[in-house]
Amino acid sequence: MTGYYGGIEAGGTKFNCIIAADPANILAEARFPTTTPDETLAQVIAWFRAAPVPLRAIGIGSFGPVDLNPASPTYGYITTTPKPGWQYTDLAGAVRRALNVPVAFDTDVNAAALGEWRWGAAQGLDTVLYITVGTGIGGGGMVGGRLLHGLLHPEMGHIRLPRDPQRDPFPGICPYHGDCFEGLCSGPALRVRWGQDPATLPQDHAAWALQAHYTALALVNYICVLSPQRIILGGGVMNNLFLFPLIRREVQALLNGYIVHPDLHEHIERYIVPPALGARAGVLGAVALAQRFFDASA
Repeated sequence: MTGYYGGIEAGGTKFNCIIAADPANILAEARFPTTTPDETLAQVIAWFRAAPVPLRAIGIGSFGPVDLNPASPTYGYITTTPKPGWQYTDLAGAVRRALNVPVAFDTDVNAAALGEWRWGAAQGLDTVLYITVGTGIGGGGMVGGRLLHGLLHPEMGHIRLPRDPQRDPFPGICPYHGDCFEGLCSGPALRVRWGQDPATLPQDHAAWALQAHYTALALVNYICVLSPQRIILGGGVMNNLFLFPLIRREVQALLNGYIVHPDLHEHIERYIVPPALGARAGVLGAVALAQRFFDASA
């Protein structure tokens, strides 16, 4: 009998939920808007309680920052998030207590990185980054086949980028840093900067050249620090696939021949790529988290 797992991709806009064994064996999916913690979690828990099969475990990939230290009294919590009302929410604990199943917990982007490593664009690689550009910006990574943790977890969306005030007077919207990567390039930042829904901006709008420039600056920093074998760019903003060639060209220009590797020169189209799992990368990654957790426990 195939074992089934629950996956929760906890996002700032919506919670994606799934019951699956792998991408080819999906039993059910649902989405719930991210409102208040009580309302959102009640909907998620009620949906999993009605699951058509027993679940071996549930994996949660959450927006953050989150506490990933199992020895911490706030393990499984969303902590200092700028998302109103969600600061210090016990996410993993609430799900575990309500459903009485093992719960694995990590960042949403680490989950997506794991999903792509297990079933998607990072299969067979040791070192990979997954960057999401959407409601927020975050990055998850695997090094040597292990998810990146540390003092806390990577916060790749909050690196500081050089901004020329003459070219770009926009100060950014991050409440902590102003013009960090997220403050300049997230979906909400684009909306504030240009005064309209970024989905309505035409392909030749000045927004996209600037977006590609900042994104490439961030990627060059990650390449120089972590030397990933592949970078996967997901999230709602990156659904604009015309951005990929712009970003690739900017990355090559910024590296200026310093790092020599065929994947950065002749084959960059297979180095900076969209997720092979598409919009399901995060939620299927949460299933992969649950499977790893269950296997380790067994």
